[in-house]
Amino acid sequence: MKVDEAIRTEKITDVSELKEIARKLRVDIIKMTNAAGSGHPGGSLSSADIVAVLYFNILNHKPKNPKWEDRDVFILSKGHCCPVVYSAMARSGYFPIEELLTLRKLGSRLQGHPHCRDLNGIEASTGSLGQGLSIAIGAALGIRLDKRKSRVYCLMGDGEQQEGQIWEAAMSATHYKLDNLCGIVDRNRLQIDGFTKDVMDYEPLEEKYRSFGWNVITIDGHDISALIKAFNRAKRVKGKPTVIIADTIKGKGISFMENVAVWHGQAPNDEQMKKALNDLGEH
Repeated sequence: MKVDEAIRTEKITDVSELKEIARKLRVDIIKMTNAAGSGHPGGSLSSADIVAVLYFNILNHKPKNPKWEDRDVFILSKGHCCPVVYSAMARSGYFPIEELLTLRKLGSRLQGHPHCRDLNGIEASTGSLGQGLSIAIGAALGIRLDKRKSRVYCLMGDGEQQEGQIWEAAMSATHYKLDNLCGIVDRNRLQIDGFTKDVMDYEPLEEKYRSFGWNVITIDGHDISALIKAFNRAKRVKGKPTVIIADTIKGKGISFMENVAVWHGQAPNDEQMKKALNDLGEH
């Protein structure tokens, strides 16, 4: 991996710059999973634009002070997609970019699912699908009790919407009127066993969340401007939680990975990595 200087940590508003960050995150994902020989590139690639906007435009956080009391809280509920978050963390200054290539290696802080005791900046150890939204609700309630203005963001997978705990949590968030909570669903319509509609159809997803009392925003999850507007709209909603349903493409940016279920949990070999990096304009 070419070692670049970490992208600056102040909030970035230029859309073209955020697009370039998302591209770099995708490059990192390919290199990391190739070096590890395992991992989950598909859903990491689909959520790269979402994570780029969160870490470089939306979240109030201090990479050099990860325990800053007034930070916003980010929970990666679909923990298997940690490569994209590790990349965003490294490029925003939490740890050296060179460390990304230790993904899944023995003794590495960058485990195959995020571990909050190993890596400062990870708020919760996740990976058991369906649990992240409940964790986020606990964080949001704690922030309210402490009378802080921080917000909580929880990125979920769409296959994860098949979990019953998601809907128990959704009901609780409305009951407690958690307007400091924003859920994001990376709706790429694929999971490890195939298309979500064939495995266990969760649609109509918007109507389900609305029936549970949530404010619902549906956007193109690869449109940087739309993502920024949606997150800012969510901040203005009072008395209820917001969920942003982001329509995305599994394996986004890689011609042979897009909309192919096998890339949910398969790492590219050296030849495939070269082709993928070429697709991303990384020659």
